[in-house]
Amino acid sequence: MRFSAATTAERLLPGRVASRAMPMLRRVDAALFSADERGEAGRMSLFAFAVRIVSAAIAFVSQVLLARWMGSFEYGIFVLVWVAMVIAGSLSCLGFHTSVIRFIPEYREKGMFAELRGILLASRLFVLLASTAIAALGAAGVWLLSGRIEGYYVAPFFLGMFCLPMIALSDLLQGQARANSWAYSALLPAYIVRPVLILVFMALALAAKLPPTAETAVLAAIAATYATTLAQLMRVPVRAERKIPPGPRTIRLGYWLKISLPIFLVESFFFLLTNADVLMVGFYMEPDRVAVYFATVKTLALVHFVYFAVKAGVAQRYASFAHGEPEKLEAFARETVSWTFWPSLAMGLVVLLLGEPLLLLFGPGFDAGYELLFLLVAAVVARSAVGPCESLLTMTGNQNICAVVYAMTLALNVALSVALIPTLGLWGAAIATSAAMVFEASVLSVTVWFKLGIVMAVFLPARRGEEIV
Repeated sequence: MRFSAATTAERLLPGRVASRAMPMLRRVDAALFSADERGEAGRMSLFAFAVRIVSAAIAFVSQVLLARWMGSFEYGIFVLVWVAMVIAGSLSCLGFHTSVIRFIPEYREKGMFAELRGILLASRLFVLLASTAIAALGAAGVWLLSGRIEGYYVAPFFLGMFCLPMIALSDLLQGQARANSWAYSALLPAYIVRPVLILVFMALALAAKLPPTAETAVLAAIAATYATTLAQLMRVPVRAERKIPPGPRTIRLGYWLKISLPIFLVESFFFLLTNADVLMVGFYMEPDRVAVYFATVKTLALVHFVYFAVKAGVAQRYASFAHGEPEKLEAFARETVSWTFWPSLAMGLVVLLLGEPLLLLFGPGFDAGYELLFLLVAAVVARSAVGPCESLLTMTGNQNICAVVYAMTLALNVALSVALIPTLGLWGAAIATSAAMVFEASVLSVTVWFKLGIVMAVFLPARRGEEIV
């Protein structure tokens, strides 16, 4: 017998309480148990939300331990290098890790199995080759510019390049899993397994009497990334091939690149925008200040993960509704706004209540970032009020305009950082980031309205004068 929240409440709660709770509980049942696209997306978003909660907790604990083990200076070096490698690795996919989420459901629904077989193989090979070439160029750049880079960054950055191809391949495999709605394969490797392994390998390194330096931490990250990605490689492609009948492959690399490269620009601007504050603080300030700011951002991630959890669950459903079902697309898109805003608001309040003691866990002096949280949380909640607009635009073929919006937002963020960080320090970075997030949310929401006629804002009614819930 299948569990039902509505039925259980009807049996256990007093009649009046049960009747009032029934509308909400039926929505819960629809999200958890219905067999349609909405139910599947709801389940994946709910699973992604749970994974993000666990991941945020794991990441927070691991970063606290790393900061305690390494000290703020070495920890600041490591986090700057690791953030740079994660950005570069994801960008090395050149947009394929997102475009496959659009192509795989489309080819399956249209019965284009030759193209489906082709993109599954070609995307993996292309991403691996492209990321390897980019890593080689990056290593050469570090070597050539070693005289101009602070000495304590040279060796960690050079080592980090060895990790880059596996980060890229992991992101691509995550995209293929998301396209098939395989929540476990899509989310667990990058968000649970890899951070746990980094912590385990670092602990083993320290137990083996290796020095608690940034180089040691980067080596632990390399080992964890290779182990995680190779495990994905043995699982996701095999499972994907089983879902389609055997036959020839059709490679349309030129067409796929034509679609993927604008998405690459969107992702590039998005990742740079998301992490520009850490990179800019690293450019202007010493590693110990980078450590304080990064610890603050990691605490803020407890709010961020709501937005990314919903985004992970809905992208493939946006794509499926985009082919001739505008009313379903509008209703579903409007619903995802509420999925992001209210949990983000609740988590934001929790972070503000617990922020100072959480920061003190990193070590003495890290609580200097607490006051920044008020401004940053407000900006994150403001962005959540318009839902995952960029996913909606990308999955409906409007990735070009989305790239322009992110370029404008990134330019604003960098310009404000350059103007404010030298004089205001960490406050300058927080102001620049918050202003950029509010600008991004506003422009993306307006863009969705002009391009798709959908109102993506939590407190505004739908375009027909009625609220779609």
